This record gives sequence, structure tokens and C-alpha cells, in this order.
Amino acid sequence: MKLPRPTPEPGALVDFYQQALSGLGAACERTWYDRLTVLADGAAARLWNDTGELSETELSFPAPDAPGARDPHREVFPGCPLTFRLADLLRPSPLPLETVVLASDNPQRPGLETVERAWRVQFPGTTRWSLRTPLTAAHHFSLLALLRCEIQAIDQHWSLHRLALSLPHGTPDPELATGLALAQTDPAPGREIAWPPAEPGSWASYLEAALAPELAPELAPIRERQQQYLRRELERIDDYFGRYELELTGRASRSSSEASRLKLADRLAATRTEHARRRSDQVARHEIRVVAHVDALLLVAERAWHAELDVVRDHAAQQLDARWVPRTRRWAIA
Repeated sequence: MKLPRPTPEPGALVDFYQQALSGLGAACERTWYDRLTVLADGAAARLWNDTGELSETELSFPAPDAPGARDPHREVFPGCPLTFRLADLLRPSPLPLETVVLASDNPQRPGLETVERAWRVQFPGTTRWSLRTPLTAAHHFSLLALLRCEIQAIDQHWSLHRLALSLPHGTPDPELATGLALAQTDPAPGREIAWPPAEPGSWASYLEAALAPELAPELAPIRERQQQYLRRELERIDDYFGRYELELTGRASRSSSEASRLKLADRLAATRTEHARRRSDQVARHEIRVVAHVDALLLVAERAWHAELDVVRDHAAQQLDARWVPRTRRWAIA
């Protein structure tokens, strides 16, 4: 899900900067309601210099509609580079993988008819279904990720997304992503949980696939605008070099000197090379780059019921290892 962007409030931004920079070891003093004096070195000073040298700065937090130019090194405003750099400084490296166990609303074993009916709804091509083993208590695992996305184009855009993926196959679980704030954790799971190992390569591909449809509505107008700008620039370049090549070709046809014709041929070849280079340069300038920063990872365990199944699906007999997830009322195949 795409998280809503909060309305910029100078007071809230001052509090955020003061707490964040103090946590990084800086000395902060709020001199006015929209002013913050910062004395920083080390990690906190990297907000202004990469070496971490001692830095003293007074930050200003103007209202979003305040007139005048903005100083990106001393003023905090919507889209300010200081805020992005501060977010990167606060992000721990390596990124920790947190775990949580969700409380179960209904710990009772589900009825056989209930789980079979859910299977047939989920997999309509099933002609035969039976349990090879009884339903036993187990856990189903999901991956929750908080992603900060930058869209680098002629204008820069950013958005914040919370994605939930059902493991092990990375199937998107939008219900978990939207309902996370209302979910209750289990402080005493009762038994040791065999957490799945981290798989950064697979998880990255799952997150990329889940993020693409969420970014599509935002990317569509950006892509259309970039294409219009690119088409205009390419037409301008083609018109200029087309006229110049036509002029060189005319000169060569009118020249009676062999040496002059050879020079014009070399110039024509160089012009065509430069024409191709200018076109390639404009295509590169109008590329759209999407950069996703993973700011948090959470591995979620919830009550499930495990069973081995004998099914005939799409005219093929299969023996499957599956889990019934009461929250989603769906089966997850291992």
C-alpha cells in the first residue's frame, strides 16, 4: 500500500530533526519556534559533510507557502535534500530483520468441510481433494517491508510504501499491509518458532514485482511527459543536423576539387557521428530511474494449520505440503 504523504508542518519537522540529530550525538537547541541550532560532529555532521568534521549550523523551517528562494543547506522544506540525507543516516546498516508473532483470534482447529471448500474456491481446477495427514498447529510467515521510493526524472518524485508478501513464494498480501496497525501481537507464543532463513536475493525480486503495480499510476503521467520532452528535443536535433548535412552534401556536389570533396566527406562523417551522439545523450537525459530504499524489514509469524494433501488438479495427481491460514482463509503451498 502507498502510505499517505503527511502535510508539511514546521513544528513537527523541528521536533523530528531535534530528536533525530540528538540521537546521532549532536547538540541541539531550539532558539525559536522555527529555528534549530545544531553543533554536530561524527555521524550527525555527515548531514552536511561526508568527512564528519565539526559543523555548527542554524536550521530554518519556513512555512511551505513562504515566499523567497530556499537554501538547501540551511532550510528544511518539502523535498529538502537534508531530509533525505537524514533518513539515510538514521537507517541502520546492515538493516536488521525484526520478528513478530501475531495473536490468533480463533485458535480452534478448522472443520474439514471449511478448509476443503476454501481450497476448491482458491483452486477451481481441483477434482479430488483429501488429507494425507491431519491438520496440525503450525505458523505461516510473511515479510513486511517499508520502502522509500525515488522517481528520478525531469522532476523528482518520492513516495512511501508498505508491502506485505506471503512466504515462501512472495505472493502480495495487501490485507496484512493495510491492517498492520490494527493487528495484535502475541507476547507469549508458547513454543519456539522455526523462523525461515533470510533470502535477500529472492526477497528483493519479490519486492520489486510487488512494487511495480503500485508505482504504475504515478509513472504513467511522468513517462508521457518525458516522452513529449524527448520527442521535442530529438526533432530539434534532427532538424539542425539534417539541414547541416544537406548543406555539406550540396557543397560536395558543387566542388571541383578532389581535396575539397574529401574534406567535406570527412566533415559529413563527423557530423553524422555527432548527430548520433546527441540523440543518444538526449535519450539518456530523459530516462526515468526508480530507486527504492528499504528502510525496515519485519518477519511476521501467525497461526496456521499444516497438512499434507492428495489432490487431483488440472488432471494431474499431486502430493502437496500446505498450510491453511485462518486470517486470510486461504491455503499457502510450501
